Amino acid sequence: MTTTAHSHLYVGKTAQLSRTVSSDDISLFTDISGDRNPIHYDPAAAKASRFGEIVVQGGVTSAILNAVVAEELPGPGTVFLNVNWDFVAPVRPGDVITGIVEVTEVRTDKPITKIKTKVVRGDGIVVLEGTAVCYTMSLDAEKG
Repeated sequence: MTTTAHSHLYVGKTAQLSRTVSSDDISLFTDISGDRNPIHYDPAAAKASRFGEIVVQGGVTSAILNAVVAEELPGPGTVFLNVNWDFVAPVRPGDVITGIVEVTEVRTDKPITKIKTKVVRGDGIVVLEGTAVCYTMSLDAEKG
């Protein structure tokens, strides 16, 4: 029997990873993206915003899902083909965030998996939710 890159997947399978977000993440993401929005840096601007204090960029929040997908489920060799995410609450420096994915569909004709995604703050508030489509390439085939 041939084992495919996604043969270990089944509908309902879940995985998660957690990390603490820091103000260094804001600076690093700014270096990568150029996002210098004042709500990420200026306490007065952030206080006047609907968030009331400094918040991290959405890319910092969603990055935990990149880690879950690439490291856990579907796993190494996986890339996003499509994401549909709603950012529903802020993340601030010092927050612990947990990225959670759940398999909702596994294609049998191609190494494509659909997943439900969410990111939850340490206080239990969902900060991001949505769906994604992933492609998992066989890393063994790439070596040969």
